[in-house]
Amino acid sequence: MALSTIGTNQIASEAVTVPKVADQVLSSRNLIINGAMQVAQRGTSFADLNGYGLDRFGVGSSDDGAITVTQDTTVPSGEGFKNSMKFDVTTADTSLGAAQFYQFFQKIEGQNVAHLMYGTSNAKTITLSFWCRSNKTGTYVTTFMNNAADRFNPNNFTISSANTWEKKTITVTGDQSGTWLTTNGIGMYVIWNLALGSDFDDGTNGTWGASDYGSGGNVNFLDSTDNEFYITGVQMEVGDTVTPFEHRSFSDELQRCMRYYEKSYPYSVAPGTAISYPGNLGITVRGMDEETSGQRYITNTMRVEKRADPANTFYDDAGNAGKVTTFNNAGTGTNNVGIALVVTQPSMIGCGPNNSAIWGFGFFYESDAEL
Repeated sequence: MALSTIGTNQIASEAVTVPKVADQVLSSRNLIINGAMQVAQRGTSFADLNGYGLDRFGVGSSDDGAITVTQDTTVPSGEGFKNSMKFDVTTADTSLGAAQFYQFFQKIEGQNVAHLMYGTSNAKTITLSFWCRSNKTGTYVTTFMNNAADRFNPNNFTISSANTWEKKTITVTGDQSGTWLTTNGIGMYVIWNLALGSDFDDGTNGTWGASDYGSGGNVNFLDSTDNEFYITGVQMEVGDTVTPFEHRSFSDELQRCMRYYEKSYPYSVAPGTAISYPGNLGITVRGMDEETSGQRYITNTMRVEKRADPANTFYDDAGNAGKVTTFNNAGTGTNNVGIALVVTQPSMIGCGPNNSAIWGFGFFYESDAEL
């Protein structure tokens, strides 16, 4: 340590080591939402799913088999993960047709990948990393695709050891061609293909082109009911370097997921469940929230403003979809009452029953603005 003199004061100084950027914990670098498979608002088990299961991860398929998707607690040791997403074949398809496939994906909002500058000469390199495990060894493929489905980059990865967690890393050079949305639409698809028919194998591994999901040689994960596939720790970041997984808090990840989907049920209760709970959306009384026509309605601010106008489903206390529970002046509730008025916008939800001769009503809802 040396002494420096400034005016009449002496200041002790010593060498300071400035950490490199790669050594620091940088927040918000992971472009994948719910990559640790923590959030599952819709439920934790989905038989023969075609749509969304765990938050932000969807499934698309056309095959003769069936797979159950679950939120699981099997995770790689020592990595800090609590959950994984599991795919379990329950009905096999041993002879996959040319036009058949099974894939799961995350659609990333254009506003969240605008800084990648895809479709320009400044397009940035990205790196995808994830942990996976399966008893079915062999070649799988992850595909990057634009909204118009006319720009593809398939990337093969191999599961080498059965029933062993393996970390995979895929680095992709930014695409300088095509149209890539930077709006609240789909900016990019990240797709994991567990089975692909020959119609989808026209791409070139690791290369941008006009097609396709795969480049040939990938496994048919559907070929046996013994097959299981697990994934967790999904991270996509700018650059060609893998950094440690960005563990976000559960509340932070839940808020991010709610931009695309939320429900008024308690977190652990699946939509459509029969439940009497004081947290269901409001009770109105005669003379309040009343239009000149006499139609009564309730409006409420969304917990998180949605990406766009959502599709809303309302439930009465018995779990009947498209219905509300009405109450008379004695507080007696009647389920299975139809809806005459719906109020919906990215930040507001509400409805009114088709019966104005009531003293109050209430309902649960789920609001879907998925890409």
